[in-house]
Amino acid sequence: MGMNVLEGGGITSPKGFVAGVAMAGIKTPGRYDLTIVHSLFSASAAGVFTQNLVKAAPVLLSQAYLAESAGAGRAVVFNSGCANACTGDKGLEDARQMTNKVAQALGCPGNEVLVASTGVIGAYLPMEKILAGVDSAAKEMDAKNGASAAQAIMTTDTIPKEIAVEWEVAGKTVTLGAMAKGSGMIHPDMATLLAIVTTDCAIAPALLQEALMEACDATFNMVTVDGDTSTNDSLFSLANGQAANPLLTSNTDAGYAEFVEGLTYVCRRMAQLIARDGEGATKFIEVVIEGAKTRKDARIAARTVAGSSLVKAAIYGKDANWGRVLCAMGYSGAGFDPAIVDLYLGDIQMMEKGSALIFDEAKALDYLDNKDIRILAQLHQGEERAVAWGCDLTHDYVTINGSYRT
Repeated sequence: MGMNVLEGGGITSPKGFVAGVAMAGIKTPGRYDLTIVHSLFSASAAGVFTQNLVKAAPVLLSQAYLAESAGAGRAVVFNSGCANACTGDKGLEDARQMTNKVAQALGCPGNEVLVASTGVIGAYLPMEKILAGVDSAAKEMDAKNGASAAQAIMTTDTIPKEIAVEWEVAGKTVTLGAMAKGSGMIHPDMATLLAIVTTDCAIAPALLQEALMEACDATFNMVTVDGDTSTNDSLFSLANGQAANPLLTSNTDAGYAEFVEGLTYVCRRMAQLIARDGEGATKFIEVVIEGAKTRKDARIAARTVAGSSLVKAAIYGKDANWGRVLCAMGYSGAGFDPAIVDLYLGDIQMMEKGSALIFDEAKALDYLDNKDIRILAQLHQGEERAVAWGCDLTHDYVTINGSYRT
């Protein structure tokens, strides 16, 4: 499709998008911890949220706003340092006050401002700091603030995560920008994260929602760090149509397949960066399942292997204990015949048609010295394939999470 990755691109790369940031001092003074992403023009809006039954106030409010506005959106406000989760009616009112403050500053309806929060669960937002931060960020709205916005949503992340791509649709240049945060509490449905994809593509709200869900299933829902699904997972998209391509209203429209491809690409890159930045991680793990009977089987098997604590610990310890991989596949719920599975660690075959092979332990140890580890299982059951991403399980993960609140 001729897609180009834009050097240094992010959420303000598409036409008509600006961002503002503030050091509100929500948890840690002297760092960006609040940001507003704003479309200068009316936009379609979509969102995918956590499947956890315990949903934070910003998740509940954003879901309600998307329904009320019929998929119209002008801005998303993010804060780090406090999740505003398990905070009851006060939490909902605080989230609403936050969006109303943004709406007032930007001159748009309150239900066209979505909200996302990350940080400690069970604490109330420091509203004086939040509202002052909104005022400060709203005064600094500019396309040059994309990179700062990616920093403002970080918690235990060690690197900001952002990307932008562009391609041609009907002779018009369409641009997609994305930023995400995520390092711990990462597990499918959704992967624990805050993320936004901005685009100047002209696409109807319902179709944008369909595309976002499809992209999320293949990317963010295939990354796992620690098996914990958060209360605050939120993935947003705003599409303001400033590329002036023919409006996409149906999944059969020319240009829609390319839009989904671009959307999936940026989401995949963000998901992989989250796995690479897993709390305490030293290795990035890619699990590939091929030859599955159904896509569901392939995805379940891949995610389960990537999420297995025993597999992750073995990779950290440089132990080629491939039996843990087959064990995880066996309890995953995926349908397959263990007697015909081929299994590889990198290019080293560990198992052929369900039977163990003698392999070179020194070569395997050599491979496990790499930062990127690939596990592949060929099931010989069908044609479906899936890829999941994760990281190793280290002593530092326990250290980070043993003192997260204090």
